[in-house]
Amino acid sequence: MAEGFIARHQLWTAEQTEAAERLLHLDLRQVRIAWCDQHGILRGKTLESSHFATVLKQGKDFQTATLIFDTTNNPVVPPFSYAALGDPRMTGLPDGVLVPDPLTFRMLPWLDGTGWILSEMHYRTGERVPFDTRGVLADQLGRLSAEGYEYVSGAELEFYLTRMEDPMLGFEDSGYPPAPPRVTAVGHGFQYLTESRGDEIEPILSILRDNLVQLGLPLATVEDEWGPGQTEFTFDPLPGLATADAVVLARTAIKQLARRNGYHATFMARPALPNAFSSGWHLHQSLRSDESENVFAGGELLSETGLHFMGGLLKHALACSVLTTPTINGYKRYRPDSFAPDRIAWAEENRGALIRVTGGRGDANTHLENRVGDPAANPYLYLASQVAAGRDGLAQKLDPGPSADEPYAADAESLPATLSDAIGHFETSDLLRKEFGDPFVDYLTMIKKHEVARFNAAVTDWEQREYFEVY
Repeated sequence: MAEGFIARHQLWTAEQTEAAERLLHLDLRQVRIAWCDQHGILRGKTLESSHFATVLKQGKDFQTATLIFDTTNNPVVPPFSYAALGDPRMTGLPDGVLVPDPLTFRMLPWLDGTGWILSEMHYRTGERVPFDTRGVLADQLGRLSAEGYEYVSGAELEFYLTRMEDPMLGFEDSGYPPAPPRVTAVGHGFQYLTESRGDEIEPILSILRDNLVQLGLPLATVEDEWGPGQTEFTFDPLPGLATADAVVLARTAIKQLARRNGYHATFMARPALPNAFSSGWHLHQSLRSDESENVFAGGELLSETGLHFMGGLLKHALACSVLTTPTINGYKRYRPDSFAPDRIAWAEENRGALIRVTGGRGDANTHLENRVGDPAANPYLYLASQVAAGRDGLAQKLDPGPSADEPYAADAESLPATLSDAIGHFETSDLLRKEFGDPFVDYLTMIKKHEVARFNAAVTDWEQREYFEVY
């Protein structure tokens, strides 16, 4: 514990301080303090209510070792080496301090007397750990605010619900990574937005819906998608950090609630299930002025601000791919005529384009929809990539070029075919190094190269089928 941490370093705003005071008067049994790691997965500790009061004032000690884990919880670098992270403060993997954000506090509807609060990771000196992804987005939003704008975004998340047959909990199944659960379909597919198909899985959908609403998340719709058990949840737009917070909480809640009720939910982009279509994460976004006006609206289609922002998204789409699509599996979405983009193009009201301009001409709600996202993406990094790229578009007054009426036939640069290709664009991006800093870019590059190396070293089912008999 860092004695007097908050009081000494003044890390909260007045609004956060007032919210923290209110939390001290709640009747709580326990509180989960959660931190979103580099992969977009929540880690944390469960606190007794009396200890939570202390943590609000002083922060909570937390292992920086979690920063060097891949998605299987294997260290990417030797545990007591800091050189690869480029930050001497990481020597010996000391404890960091989780600083809770009182404005994110919620009660968990499915656990009696249990609160849930998000946090950011700091060093004991009060400095934010540069690899803390919520802090990365907060920094971008601060820069955008200094330029006179507020970022507004809304999420559409697709995922699969399956019925759990065997969770595969044997000791022999607990490797790196553990064996995936054995599942079966919960309903039929291939009747997009069909009421009866959606009703087949209404029991679990109602559980998810009711709990997300009780959490205070801005759920807008629950929709039947194409694949068997494939579902889309859409959320109303929110300002600043709120959409990323909502996504990370929603994904975690969905997975926990599904598991508790005999189901398995996956946000894997292209699961290896028969007759499964890819899932995506469509991000709707706009900017507001100090007067709370949508500054993308105006002009014949978009305002100059909207056009320049879109120009930045397109120019830096390759560099941002590691942040919008961080998994090896996610790049298998990018196929022609698949409702997922395969090249860097924009169009008006066209779901085949990378950037879709949506809203009627002259509509005050006109905004941009980026259809590139992997539903497993770290939400803070996905949004941060959009803000950084869009801000550059504004600064450079970038022209997005002509629209692509047929996006899959457009003469436009292709999106990366693999995570390895995307890493090359990410680590050489002057913009992202300027905006996020060399330590963060080098750090995430190291994490992702390790993931690619593990994949390349693994013998796949395809190789076994292709070569085992014929040679």
